[in-house]
Amino acid sequence: MRRSLLLGTLLACALAAAPAADAATKYAIRGRGFGHGVGMSQYGAYGLARHGASYRDILAHYYRGTQLSSAGSATIRVLLQQGRSKVLFTGASEASGHALDPDKTYYVRKAGLATYELRTSSGKKVETYSRPVEVSGDLGAVTLLGRALNGVTNGRYRGTIEIQEATFGGLVAVNAVRLDDYVQGVVPGEMPASWAPEALKAQAVAARTYALATDAGGALFDQYPDTRSQVYRGVGAEQPSANAAVRATAGEVLRYRGRIAVTYFFSTSGGETEDVQNVFYGSQPQPYLTSVDDPYDDISPKHTWRIVLTRDQLQARLGSLVKGSYRRVTVVKRGASPRIVQADVIGTRGRTRVTGATLRARLGLDDTWAYFASTTTKVRRPATGPRLNGNGGATAVRSFLARLAAALTRRPSVLYGSVSPRPARWRVIVERRGARGWRTLRRVRTTRTGAYAVKVRAAGLYRVRANGFAGPVVRVP
Repeated sequence: MRRSLLLGTLLACALAAAPAADAATKYAIRGRGFGHGVGMSQYGAYGLARHGASYRDILAHYYRGTQLSSAGSATIRVLLQQGRSKVLFTGASEASGHALDPDKTYYVRKAGLATYELRTSSGKKVETYSRPVEVSGDLGAVTLLGRALNGVTNGRYRGTIEIQEATFGGLVAVNAVRLDDYVQGVVPGEMPASWAPEALKAQAVAARTYALATDAGGALFDQYPDTRSQVYRGVGAEQPSANAAVRATAGEVLRYRGRIAVTYFFSTSGGETEDVQNVFYGSQPQPYLTSVDDPYDDISPKHTWRIVLTRDQLQARLGSLVKGSYRRVTVVKRGASPRIVQADVIGTRGRTRVTGATLRARLGLDDTWAYFASTTTKVRRPATGPRLNGNGGATAVRSFLARLAAALTRRPSVLYGSVSPRPARWRVIVERRGARGWRTLRRVRTTRTGAYAVKVRAAGLYRVRANGFAGPVVRVP
């Protein structure tokens, strides 16, 4: 009786599971596209042009139901500098009716209530004005000294530079420029000038139309010179091929039922664009800004992408959106394309409903077309036989226990964990690191919840591949 009790106790101890030798979780976000996803995909337009589409075909594809028409004459006012104590320039021949030397440098500063002073670079006063100062040059462009909001330092700009006090203090410099001159400075800032001519023409029309359809600054200005509106870099950015595209489409804009269309555009669609209301929340659906297939966008380096993060990185990037400790992101609603419209950030203390745009901004994603995946891998070491130290016990019992311990020691380790979402065909690939890299050992079926377990005998480094990415590396002792 005592012998049976002793054997049973020792056997139970030997079979008890040991603590995990190694465990880790790896999080991946797979996605497509770069940009907001509404309107014309620039890489898609380039792909269409390379396959023989004209700029009219390209525009008709992305902006369904629109018609080309003439814009007439127009002036676009672009904010270049703001919050300055003084605005410096050179290359000007006139400042609000006062003749200047184009070879000299001047500056305008605020002199008092509704009063501006024009001075030379040495500080000599040239003129006093009771209204905003308009600066222009006979050579067709004025050089605005210093860094502008578009990142250009000492840039040259056609038209005039308007200098006045901003609503919240400081001086602003606004470039008032003819519409097509403005578009010449936009096209090469938004699309490589080396691209196909028909793509450049499509970009010219889209940029021209967008400039007329939107107003970013009210009475003070119309457009920012950066991605808040369109990238505009003035004369220094102009390229012969882009200027040719502007001339070839001179004055052309898109209208929908007679009204100027809001021609959003962006870099890369990932294969499909999105309905406007699913990206710019609160916008009304527009028949010409609906999801369309983008068959030739795959030439973009951002057609597909993936980032891998740790739990700590996710926690840090999501910040206050995580209640407690990060667990996962669950998509609640997707758009006409797979772009995320709404999702829940789930923590140990609850969940937070967020928009796709918020997720993209917090996590630094290229697009809201994203899928969240995770792989957890753990190692359970085999139970080992008991070490028998002592003076008593029959020889047969000690011999049996020694053989039992040796047998148990040779049992395989268990590689186990879970993948989310459950992989295609419910299978994960188990890989082991060898002298020549990672080698596939087997494919293992998961449960409905994505859990898996597999026995491995050899010591070494292992990982599990599922959902298009490799999980964490763990060591089997």
